[in-house]
Amino acid sequence: MAERAVPIIDIGAFEEGSGPEKAALASAVDEACRSIGFLVISGHGVPRNLIDSALAAGRTFFDLPEAEKRRSLSPGGLQFLGYTAPQTRNLAATLGEERPPDLREIYTVGPGERFAEDYVGLPGASDLYAPNIWPERPSGFADVHLRLYRAMEELAERVMRIFAVALGLPETHFADKIDRHFSPLGSFHYPALDGPAQTGQLRCGAHTDFGSLTMLAMSDESRDDAPSGLQIRAPDGTWEDVTAGPQQLVVNIGDMMVRWTNDRWTSTLHRVVVPPSDAANMRRQSIGYFLHPNYDADVACLETCTSPDNPPKYPPVTAGAEMFKKLRSRIAGGQDD
Repeated sequence: MAERAVPIIDIGAFEEGSGPEKAALASAVDEACRSIGFLVISGHGVPRNLIDSALAAGRTFFDLPEAEKRRSLSPGGLQFLGYTAPQTRNLAATLGEERPPDLREIYTVGPGERFAEDYVGLPGASDLYAPNIWPERPSGFADVHLRLYRAMEELAERVMRIFAVALGLPETHFADKIDRHFSPLGSFHYPALDGPAQTGQLRCGAHTDFGSLTMLAMSDESRDDAPSGLQIRAPDGTWEDVTAGPQQLVVNIGDMMVRWTNDRWTSTLHRVVVPPSDAANMRRQSIGYFLHPNYDADVACLETCTSPDNPPKYPPVTAGAEMFKKLRSRIAGGQDD
């Protein structure tokens, strides 16, 4: 591991490794999730050319005229699929902070209607299992994003198996809690600034993620030394840049995993900062997959994370209800996209 707050872990040996090898890998993941809640993984198996193709398709879409992009806006309410315009979301608001809205735009893909029939009639489920929205241009946008979605979906299942072993549980413990998930894949674009940002404004405000885990792929311009990228709040309170190589992904745990582990693991604040004036013409791109459990999954303290001296700190919740509470708080100024 590199000597930095965020460790680099090769997960490639988990599928075929021996028992001791799996245990050592899981122990390293447990330590990372305890200490910082972030890790950089290699050996994940998602082809880089697939990631680059999706980033290129996203870049072409984000460069379209605003009026054309807005034809792919989600229909409103709490549905987050399709296009989200800049300055209509405010993630800092999820922590009660008053800041200007985020300087980024997003295109979001979900699981579609694969699992919708299982949740017909449940409040809010129709938003989370809604059909995907696809732009007319560029051609192939839907195909490449669906292929990447499936690859990230499979990887998330594997990471959750590693998490289970790291927590002293059977490897398949989380399988029936994520097999009808409502996970979004977001293509993020942070445009070059056309003027000074407002006081306190960020490309993405400081926040913790809502679900189980997040996996982030960065574009080339997001992996260099420019001060315009992802930062996490380190244990000492300082902000540290997070980078990843071409064959690596950034992984972090979310608030639901904190509830499951009874604060054994930590969901760390992170943000994307506005670049200084001499780098204001630099844009940034990334793609993130956010594993949200099944809509009706119970998120309650795991048996390996409690004891008589360490009772559960959080009441049980269902994933869908908890997610809707979070989604309401992130819409900037109460606006619906």
